[in-house]
Amino acid sequence: MKHKYIALKKNYRSKYLNLHNFINYVNILARILALDYGEKRTGIAITDELQIIASGLTTVETKNIFTFLTDYLKKEKVELFLVGEPKQMNNMASESEQFIKPFVEKLSLTFPKIPIKRVDERFTSKMAFQAMIESGLKKKQRQNKALVDEISATIILQTYLYHK
Repeated sequence: MKHKYIALKKNYRSKYLNLHNFINYVNILARILALDYGEKRTGIAITDELQIIASGLTTVETKNIFTFLTDYLKKEKVELFLVGEPKQMNNMASESEQFIKPFVEKLSLTFPKIPIKRVDERFTSKMAFQAMIESGLKKKQRQNKALVDEISATIILQTYLYHK
């Protein structure tokens, strides 16, 4: 009986695996979760298990973010948190960084096994709003700030995947 072989990402030890081993390989893969942290709401985006596609997941009230993450991590494997890093045009930290740093510290203490990377989030809200216009959303739908936060988190995640 001939086995079907499937090519994998270049960082895997073997160039090819049989289908059974590939299924086992996929089962151990974990997602990357991106957070666009805000004082009121936090947009969340997630990759697929192969870490190829970035998709908006939801927007959560910031006061409930740790409850949401704890529940989500019980169901899904996440290997990395990305947190947006707001910067000014001169590359200095923006004023909102003072609210994000304590969140990042608490995130690392709450989930110590999951590393955290920061990703420049300049212009993500503007890009999210532009994406909403280009996708044909009506003005009333574009005023949904929760959707802007979710799309911003997706852009943060896409930026990371592109430069990975």
